[in-house]
Amino acid sequence: MTGGLLRVVLVDDHAMVRSGVRAEIGSEVDIVGEADDVATAIAVICDTRPDVVLLDVHLPGGDARAVLDACVTEVPETKFLALSVSDAPEDVVGVVRGGARGYVTKTISGPELLDSVRRVADGDAVFSPRLAGFVLDSFAGGAAQDDDELDRLTPREREVMRLIARGYTYREVAKELVLSVKTVETHVSAVLRKLQLSDRHELTRWASARRLV
Repeated sequence: MTGGLLRVVLVDDHAMVRSGVRAEIGSEVDIVGEADDVATAIAVICDTRPDVVLLDVHLPGGDARAVLDACVTEVPETKFLALSVSDAPEDVVGVVRGGARGYVTKTISGPELLDSVRRVADGDAVFSPRLAGFVLDSFAGGAAQDDDELDRLTPREREVMRLIARGYTYREVAKELVLSVKTVETHVSAVLRKLQLSDRHELTRWASARRLV
């Protein structure tokens, strides 16, 4: 923080929206950066490492999930709060599964938005009232699905998966678990096959989204 203020980045492709957010909460937080597309957002977030990112869902060059996939593991201390006109269940669930701590719509008032930013910074999950049900319904089924996916892995495969997802090289995993590099490669291949993932980058995103790393 700077001078005790939360450091915030605004990501929205409409300058008027960013100006409106600045007008509403800019005196209470330190807005350290803005972005209007996916590529700029990723660069600004990784450079400034803010406390909270206010993130629009639909952006030029991709969507909020693309920003989350690139930034959640790079800046793990940063919290993400989706701010969107959309209240579609698939949008809400998608960004939450991607790592966002909350989702509010643009009908929110300035004081409510400021309160939401502060609560997310403190680690709370924050949702506009009618959106919380989407998340609860999704994760009621999704938790079982995640458990089923993990149950496909042997205990050793889970150990290897977590280390690979944390960025360990095959050689480092081998040393940590006292295995041969060839055995590690075999385990990784099995993990990717069982989870239907194509490479270690997808594995990292999968594990991060489920808070397994």
